[in-house]
Amino acid sequence: MPGGVWGRARGGPVGALTLTALAEGIRASQGQHLAAPSRGLQTEPQELEPEAQVPALSCEAEPRRATTVPIAGNEPCFPPNAQEPPPEGTHQAPQSPWEEGALADLALHTAACLEEAGLSGTQATALTLSSALEARGERLEDQVHALLRGLLAQVPSLAEGRPRRAALRVLSALALEHARDVVCALLPRSLPPDRAAAELWRSLSRNQRVNGQVLVQLLWALKGAAGPEQEALAATRALGEMLAVSGCVGATRGFYPHLLLALVTQLHELARGAHSPDTPKVWAPSHQGPLHSHASCAVEALKALLTGDGGRMVVTCMEQAGGWRRLVGAHTHLEGVLLLASAMVTHADHHLRGLFADLLPRLRSSDDTQRLTAMAFFTGLLQSRPTTRLLREEDILERLRAWQGNPEPTVRWLGLLGLGHLALNRGKVRHVNTLLPALLSALGEADSRLVGAALSALRRLLLQPRAPVQLLSSELRPRLPRLLDDARDSVRASAIGLLGTLVRRGRGGLRVGLRGPLRKLVLQSLVPLLLRLQDPSPDAAESSEWTLARCDQALRWGLLEELVTVAHYDSPEALSRLCHRLVQRYPRHVPSFLSQTQGYLQCPQVPLRRGAAVLIGFLTHHTSPSQVSQDLLDSLFQDLGQLQNDPESEVGAAAHVSSQQVSLLALVQSQPRGPCLACLARLTWRCTSPMRAPPVYADSPFQRRSHADRWGCSSPG
Repeated sequence: MPGGVWGRARGGPVGALTLTALAEGIRASQGQHLAAPSRGLQTEPQELEPEAQVPALSCEAEPRRATTVPIAGNEPCFPPNAQEPPPEGTHQAPQSPWEEGALADLALHTAACLEEAGLSGTQATALTLSSALEARGERLEDQVHALLRGLLAQVPSLAEGRPRRAALRVLSALALEHARDVVCALLPRSLPPDRAAAELWRSLSRNQRVNGQVLVQLLWALKGAAGPEQEALAATRALGEMLAVSGCVGATRGFYPHLLLALVTQLHELARGAHSPDTPKVWAPSHQGPLHSHASCAVEALKALLTGDGGRMVVTCMEQAGGWRRLVGAHTHLEGVLLLASAMVTHADHHLRGLFADLLPRLRSSDDTQRLTAMAFFTGLLQSRPTTRLLREEDILERLRAWQGNPEPTVRWLGLLGLGHLALNRGKVRHVNTLLPALLSALGEADSRLVGAALSALRRLLLQPRAPVQLLSSELRPRLPRLLDDARDSVRASAIGLLGTLVRRGRGGLRVGLRGPLRKLVLQSLVPLLLRLQDPSPDAAESSEWTLARCDQALRWGLLEELVTVAHYDSPEALSRLCHRLVQRYPRHVPSFLSQTQGYLQCPQVPLRRGAAVLIGFLTHHTSPSQVSQDLLDSLFQDLGQLQNDPESEVGAAAHVSSQQVSLLALVQSQPRGPCLACLARLTWRCTSPMRAPPVYADSPFQRRSHADRWGCSSPG
């Protein structure tokens, strides 16, 4: 390797005799230190002196200072206190210029010999060098970077087996005393990925004497304490290589929670950076690659960390729940953190106490990514009973209440989830006076995450033994109906499902005529539930079907078959029977049913506009003239007349048929007061018989068929 970084001797070839002589000189010098430290090195081994002078004449090495070539990775990449000097008073062996120079020469000659892998004595002298480094490695600070550069260049050319293992042992010996310098020298070679660098990282990982020190230094680089994002990416790649080696994760004992949180926080920073257009690109021009590569490396390192510690089930649960995809998303990262915390509570609870302790100072961090990630982890860990015992419940409640008053919706959302976990994870309802007002208040939030979390917590509250059904029925009656028509599909489906859960828990009182607030809530929500059977959102439609089935069971309607038929086939005959039964059971509520349905005639969703027109037609057909007022009929007729001009022809046709039913009902009235209705009645109604023909509607093009294909079956032709 002429002109290489090793400073090849200018006098002649390097042979085994040269290396052996230098090695023996080192050994003899070390032996004198051990035997007579007070004498220093005043007496040199005379029998080795002639042999030691031979290489000086034949192949004079360059001074060891000249071998230190500044490189990009040579700047400090970690805090200056990462390696503190030994305290005063510590005994140190006297330094000998001969020993230092010989050790440096031995290192240089050994590296040059490693280049010629077939040369006799390479393995033995490399082992001698590693032994000398382990004993007096601190004497070689200035040669570390040069040695590492040489190893990176020469390891790929070394034959597999003993020569390569001997060279890798030199690396481990260097890392034993100079872990910081070794990491700084190797990190720049990890971008772009380098096979030789990867092999060196794995070699360090297998050495149990040095892998812990190297992992700590990589953790410093990952946190970006004194380096750019490039360094964090290189450290992430290196961590992935090291943690993938079996048994290496054991070296993280003592800082495992810190490393896990650092990786997850880095994913949050990457997700925010990829989302922000003002964030500079991580990749330099010479490191072109996909933007998600950094996040992918972090995810793989996190998987290796969990798997190596026996958390394979955590990795599997995250994969099944889509947690890894959420972790790298700009808007879903915190959801991924919550999934990870839940999986660890279930399958890897031996680290939860350490995680909880590391999280507490991060909750007050000024850095948003670190603080929000810690809050999400803290919230998820509240599902673990042993973990929550680390703090007094009063302190946790006080913290969660403070989050509820935060102006940031994300913090309020996490606080709400935390309240739910704390109050409902012990098989009984606790802290109701704190939990319930927060949940009910969140139902009016604009952020869908807050509303969804409140609805989910209320459902869990209802599923607890001795749930306050009566209280919740009274509190939800003015709040829940408007959520049944919320524009957000997830909120709408959750609100409908909550109503079904409430009906199921209170069905005993409904059957005997009790539960007045719940009964009123069901009747108030009946029309929205019927129309939402045709909701464009499959979740909302299926939730409506399930809730109506619970209502049918609790109130004993006997309409389950009709409900299922309407839900899956939009059958006019089944809807007619359903309306007939409801008019018979609740005659005083018919005007309310009609008024509620009238409000959906202006709905922006086409299936619901048509469904409202059809429902008005059947309700009017089965209604007695004495049950509705003339003013209501006039209003219905006017709105249906306007709907006949709807851009969707199916909606206009249904409105025309229903308007005829309204006019026929008006004709039966003793003295119709509406001039428009009276005129139309004289033109369309030719007999005075009270019998009215049932409305006939065309098949709906929006009908929701059975999803048999979801189960691998073909739907009926």
